[in-house]
Amino acid sequence: MKWFKTFSLVVRSNVSALCEHFENPERMLQQLLIDMEEELERVRANVAGVIADEIQLGRQVDKARTESEQWQERAVSALKRQDDSAAKAALEQKVLADQRVETLTKEYAKQKEESAKLHRAIRDLEHKIRQARHKRTLLVARLARVESSKNINRVMRCADDTSAVAQFQRLEQRIERAEAMEEAYARLEDRDPKAEELAQQFAEREQKERLQKEFEELKRRVEPEK
Repeated sequence: MKWFKTFSLVVRSNVSALCEHFENPERMLQQLLIDMEEELERVRANVAGVIADEIQLGRQVDKARTESEQWQERAVSALKRQDDSAAKAALEQKVLADQRVETLTKEYAKQKEESAKLHRAIRDLEHKIRQARHKRTLLVARLARVESSKNINRVMRCADDTSAVAQFQRLEQRIERAEAMEEAYARLEDRDPKAEELAQQFAEREQKERLQKEFEELKRRVEPEK
């Protein structure tokens, strides 16, 4: 499916590069979704034909089984009338019907398996199209953000590096760097502040539980002496 390969490529592509490469990326994404829907309808039509074949084979199996049962009943009736030749003829027809049942059952099982496989493929394709719709919405939002970022960057480039905004950004970067260094040293020392806090909480809880247990034990020993 060429459309799906194209859409996958679009999803993996950098959004900025996408804006530059395609004149109207949003329109392209919409057209890809239309192509997906059309492909899905064509696949549905083919799978419906396979399922229809399965239904017809199932009916043929049922019909052959019914014929086998009818010939069995006729053979029994002939024997009750003591008509051996008619009974044998009916049994011959029953054997032929049983052979048809066996052959048709095998074909029906294969057709049913193929129908189930194609049905799962349809569901998988529908799921991918739902994902594509969701991704289209996200991509369009990202495209809008890219355009906004371009405008903001143009404004920011006009500002001097010594402006208050630039100084604030540099201070923020220094704070983030200091925080990252502190965490790095904590990792080197195998310290995890959250884990240490959690361990302290468990230790305090265990201490309280131990104290309560000893208190209950003391009460149990003292109470009988009253």
